[in-house]
Amino acid sequence: MNSRTTITISTKTKRLLEDLKGDESWDTFLFKLAVEFQRLKRERNRRELSKLLEKEFEEVRVKGWAREY
Repeated sequence: MNSRTTITISTKTKRLLEDLKGDESWDTFLFKLAVEFQRLKRERNRRELSKLLEKEFEEVRVKGWAREY
């Protein structure tokens, strides 16, 4: 079953989203927006992780609880 829901947003936000959405359905547009957000977030996290991995072992700080394992 394909259930539906509503979300409450400000008029200002809705106008901005409508301009970006164009002729797409809200469902398609918001799904694509969420997928793209996840992709960018993962990409940013990978860059940050690669910076940490390039550091010398002594430079990487380890939380106290992690040293026990």
